[in-house]
Amino acid sequence: MNLVPVNVDAILIGQPLPCALRDQSGVLLASKGFMVGSRQDLEAMVGRRSQIYIDFDQSDDFRRGYVNRLNNLVMEDKSLGQIAEVQVSPYDANRGKGVEIDNDEADWLDLQTQAHAMLRDTQGESFLPRLERLQTELDRETQRNPDGTLFALIHLAGSEVRQYSATHAMLVSVMCTLAAREVLKWPQANLKALSSAALTMNISMTELQDRLAMQKEPPTQAQLQRIQTHAPRSVDLLQQMGVSDVLWLEAVLNHSAKSPGPLAGRSDGQRLARLIQRADMFAARLSPRASRAPETPGAAMQSCYFDENKQIDEAGAALIKAVGIYSPGTYVKLTSQEVAVVIKRGLNTTMPKVAVLINRHGMPTGEPIMRDTSQADYRITASVPFRDVKVSHNLDRLMGLTRQASGERPW
Repeated sequence: MNLVPVNVDAILIGQPLPCALRDQSGVLLASKGFMVGSRQDLEAMVGRRSQIYIDFDQSDDFRRGYVNRLNNLVMEDKSLGQIAEVQVSPYDANRGKGVEIDNDEADWLDLQTQAHAMLRDTQGESFLPRLERLQTELDRETQRNPDGTLFALIHLAGSEVRQYSATHAMLVSVMCTLAAREVLKWPQANLKALSSAALTMNISMTELQDRLAMQKEPPTQAQLQRIQTHAPRSVDLLQQMGVSDVLWLEAVLNHSAKSPGPLAGRSDGQRLARLIQRADMFAARLSPRASRAPETPGAAMQSCYFDENKQIDEAGAALIKAVGIYSPGTYVKLTSQEVAVVIKRGLNTTMPKVAVLINRHGMPTGEPIMRDTSQADYRITASVPFRDVKVSHNLDRLMGLTRQASGERPW
C-alpha cells in the first residue's frame, strides 16, 4: 500500500470522508464514508499520532473533497478569514518523509486550488509571493512537458465549471507563454509580464466570474457593469498590492480591448494585451457554463484565428501554431470512425498524436490505442464535445502518454 500523508486541517468536518484514513503503519482509523462530527472527534481519532495517511490510489478523491470544501465556503459568502483557515495543502509539507511518493509530477488539482485561493486573497501581503510560486510551477511544467500541461488544463476547463476563474487564468497564461516563446520569440522580460497579466487580468471580478459560470440566468445589468469596468479596476487593485511593472499593468488594462490589426506599431504592453485577448476568447468558448454548453475545441480555436474584421489575426495565428487547432486534452473523431483524445501536438496544427478511447463500433477500447493523424487512415474529421464522450479513462495513464521524447518538436 502506497500511503500519502495529509494535513489534519484538510479533513472534512460534518461530511462523509472521500477516502479511508490510516496511520503510518496502514492501520485503518476511519473508513471511506465515515462522518467526522466535530473537531474534537477528529482530535480524539488522531490521538497522539503525529501524522495521518490516505492510500495514494484514493488521493484524487481526497483532493476533490478538499477543493469542494473551499468552493462551498466561497459560494456561502464566508469571510476571507474563514476561507483562509482552510487554505492549507491537502498534503503535508513533510510528505516526502518515510513514504513512497512521486514528487516529479505536477498536482494539477492542487495548482488549481492555489490559483483559486490566490485570486481571492487580494488584501494579504502573501499575494505576490503566492503568484510567484504559481508562475514558477506553471513555467516549469510548460517547459518540461507542454503537451501534458495543455492536456491537464484543457481537461479541467472542459470537465467542470467550479473554480472557473482559476482554471481559465492558468490556461490563458500557458497558451500565451507558448505562443510568445515558441512562435513570436518575445524576450524573457516580456514573457514574465505576459504570464503575470494573464493570471491576474480578471482579479477584480474573480468571484463574479465563478458565480456567472454557475448562473443559469443571463447577467444582470449590475453584473454587466462590473464586467465592462473590470480591467481598470484590476489595475487599481494590483497597484494597491504593490505591482509597478508597466508592461504587466498595461497588458491588464487593455486585455479586453477589441483592436484588430498587426502587432507591429503597438506598444509592448498592447502587444501582450492582444495575445491575451485572443487566448481569453478561446478559453472562454471552450469552457462549459451552467447556462450553455461549450463550443467544440476546433470552433473555439477558429474563432480566435480571425479578427473582428474577419481577417487572419496575427496573435490568434501564433496561438494556433503554438497550441494546435486540435490541442492536447480535446476529443476528435477519425476517418476510422474511432473517437480519440489528443495527446501530443504533431508536425503541423491539424495532425496531432491521439489516443483512441472508443472504437469504430462505439465501444470503449479499455487501453488507449495511439494513432498518428498524419496517416490517411486516421485523419481527423471533426471535433467531439467533451460532454459527448461517455467513457471513463485513467487520466494518469493518458498524462503519461503526453511526455515528449528528448529533442522532439511539436511542429
